[in-house]
Amino acid sequence: MLGEFLQYLFSGLTTGAVYALVGLGFAIIYNASHVINFAQGEFVMIGGMGAVMMTAAGLPMPLAMLGAVLLAVVAGVLLDKLAIEQARGADIVPLIIITIGASLFLRGLAQYFWGKSYHSLPAFTGDEPFRILGGTILPQSLWVLGVGAVLVVALAFFFNRTLKGKAMLAVSHNKDASRMVGINPQFILMLAFALSAALGAIAGIVAAPITLTAYDVGIMLGLKGFVAAVLGGLGSSVGAVVGGLLLGLMEAMGAGYISSDYKDAIPFVIILLVLFFMPSGLFGKRGTERV
Repeated sequence: MLGEFLQYLFSGLTTGAVYALVGLGFAIIYNASHVINFAQGEFVMIGGMGAVMMTAAGLPMPLAMLGAVLLAVVAGVLLDKLAIEQARGADIVPLIIITIGASLFLRGLAQYFWGKSYHSLPAFTGDEPFRILGGTILPQSLWVLGVGAVLVVALAFFFNRTLKGKAMLAVSHNKDASRMVGINPQFILMLAFALSAALGAIAGIVAAPITLTAYDVGIMLGLKGFVAAVLGGLGSSVGAVVGGLLLGLMEAMGAGYISSDYKDAIPFVIILLVLFFMPSGLFGKRGTERV
């Protein structure tokens, strides 16, 4: 029983770390612009598929991964410059629809250039699992957890110790006041898209050796990352991490102890419960707004 529980725990933490990185991408863009970027899952797809194709083209794995991240960053910057920035002043709903359209466009491009087949990256350090108290965990799962932890620490340092990070926080609190002290909100929004695209791409790269990747993997990963962000409190970086880990654990435990048939339904049940009973999420701001 302990071994079985640990197996579900390790699996849940691994997938939860991926959801957390996707959720962080949602939180960063939401803080900078109050836009919910439903193309976030496509950044994950670009990272995984880009690394696979560049490796197949003969690039060493580190260069292929770096190239895939840069490809996703370019896609994020172009999305901001060609779509979001051109629609500045529009209401939130049209901007969200623009991100949905961008998601469909990127998925179509990926299908055209890379095909419909599923692909996998080689595991970074072998496939021999570690055995812990009756449970097993793959070395690649440790990479997922380790990279996720490093990125969370790096983001905390960026937001708390760097001028650009503090400028992004300032824009999230008050765009007009930030502009008055010399901060360019358009540049900050572009930086937010670039940063969220890089996070998504890295998540796609480290997960590809475990979960496989294809042109359409971003659909479900994007939705589950959004659920993680809402569960933690949309706009909260800490909430996105906690929400992602909790979502991964609930998925794994539900699939293991109830039925794997309900695995993909669990996140949507969770988001309905959160929206009904705790719309601010676990770490979101609570309060009322006078209108």
